[in-house]
Amino acid sequence: MGKDGREPIVLPARMTVRELAEALKASPIDLIKTLMANGVMASINQTIDFETAEIVATEMGYDVVLEEPEEELQTEAEAEIPLWRRLIANEPEDQLQPRPPVVAVLGHVDHGKTTLLDAIRHTNVAQREAGGITQHIGAYQVEHEGRKITFLDTPGHAAFTAMRARGAQGADIVVLVVAADDGVMPQTREAIDHAKAAQVPIIVALNKIDRPNANPERVKRQLADVGLIPDEWGGETMVVPVSAKLGEGIDDLLEAILLVADSMDIRANPNGKVIGTVIEAKREKGRGVVATLLVQNGTLKLRQVVVAGTTYAKVRAMTDEHGKAVREAPPSMPVVVLGFNDVPAAGELFQVVENEKKAREIVAQRLEAEKAKAQQEAKQISLEDLFEQVQAGEANELRLVVKVDVHGSLEPVVNSIKEVAEKSDIKVRVLHASVGHISENDVNLAAASKAVVIGFNVRPDGPARKLAESLGVSIRTYNIIYRLTEDLEKALKGMLGAEEEETTIGKAEVLAVFKVPKVGRVAGCRVREGVIRRNALARVVRDGEVLFEGPLASLKHEKEDVREIRAGFECGIALKGFQDFKVGDTIECFVRTRTEVEDSGW
Repeated sequence: MGKDGREPIVLPARMTVRELAEALKASPIDLIKTLMANGVMASINQTIDFETAEIVATEMGYDVVLEEPEEELQTEAEAEIPLWRRLIANEPEDQLQPRPPVVAVLGHVDHGKTTLLDAIRHTNVAQREAGGITQHIGAYQVEHEGRKITFLDTPGHAAFTAMRARGAQGADIVVLVVAADDGVMPQTREAIDHAKAAQVPIIVALNKIDRPNANPERVKRQLADVGLIPDEWGGETMVVPVSAKLGEGIDDLLEAILLVADSMDIRANPNGKVIGTVIEAKREKGRGVVATLLVQNGTLKLRQVVVAGTTYAKVRAMTDEHGKAVREAPPSMPVVVLGFNDVPAAGELFQVVENEKKAREIVAQRLEAEKAKAQQEAKQISLEDLFEQVQAGEANELRLVVKVDVHGSLEPVVNSIKEVAEKSDIKVRVLHASVGHISENDVNLAAASKAVVIGFNVRPDGPARKLAESLGVSIRTYNIIYRLTEDLEKALKGMLGAEEEETTIGKAEVLAVFKVPKVGRVAGCRVREGVIRRNALARVVRDGEVLFEGPLASLKHEKEDVREIRAGFECGIALKGFQDFKVGDTIECFVRTRTEVEDSGW
């Protein structure tokens, strides 16, 4: 208990001035004044430590205690909350029911993604598609031991991330296909980084184990090197050997998916608000707009009105993946829908509204908002913006996507970034680091994760540059490591985007030195040029050498305290932290200002 009988206020180790004001239920302006009185110049969004907060709070009549840090739990709290959990957050607990897991299949080209899906669905998709590479985004449901599993058939992690970049997350689990005869490839690493950034659990399908040159143990070592430690080695990643071509291990893979799903407790309310994700959409001759929708909560029914982004539809026809007409679609069921007024974007969230009038109103408002946004100059996601978000409590880490020219540069660049991060209170997270030019995939990952793209001796290709401009992603390129780390250090100190400019406003010559009781040595000076100001900074120069730099302690004219003295007049100057004046010294008076600089391409 405090002295006045009140419970002490619990404060974290670090907080912004705004957060402290809210905790103390005090005016931010009064708080800033109290900070200034204690020699701390801080803005409302600037971070202060507990010791500083305690001094200020005590002066304002409050008792405070330091918050006990939560071990391990903080990491979980900082993690991105899966979309489906956010969707059911307001649903009644007694109405929630288990739903089929939704699985995205990712991996390197030619490692057998489509052939694996073909084996799972018992259909011959691979032969119908050029080069065996999936050319569209679809969704399919299969049944295993009486339980359904929904598979998203994506053309790769780019589509997976494009969906996340729009705020949607259709997949609950990622199946990463890795060829046993080839191992972890660059696209495999990218897929892993994308899945980790989305906070989605990964199951590895170790494909092509029937090949004579298959080496599962080597691949498992490679997986462990990139953070996916197999469960048989004591890790948390299930690695399932399969042969998509021979149909071997498919049941084991489906069983692994259901085991992971059970551990996640994936649920939805079939009677709740209808929300889901647009998987794909296109315009077909004779049918109009055809959209594949994945229901994630509630039950979508025929004739209902849905809104997706700036499009809407009255559902006039609904079919499953086999083309069979259905009247309703429960959670995790993908359906093909007709009736949209325009083509919705893949990855858009959709929801059911009362009627077409309401749908048109919502769409009109969104179109107006997009128009207003387009009229404003696009603001890039830069390191300085992210730093401000961190300081304001709107973000808890600085995220980077790193691309370099050769493998020899990759480790030194990443290690240099980690060294800078270790010296900062702000967490720096490298989402993805690899060799090669900056691609659209890198930009998509940065957009989805609110990250900055760093290039070392590489530049973005044309499509990546255009995509970055449209998504507002900042790309910065370097060819010297220390310049990269220098900018990163400045960003973490809140200095990037501003330059400190120094202006000399006056000079005075020391004519005599006096000893003043309780003050110390004071310089008797004549102002030779400009003006000497009490609230400015001073520099003592002797024979061209700077002896001291710091604030003025006092400025007097004929024993009276004054704010400033102009050229031609005499004055007494005392400095904080310096008394070794000599006749002939020059005291330069100057001010420093921070000026914003033009954006340099971040």
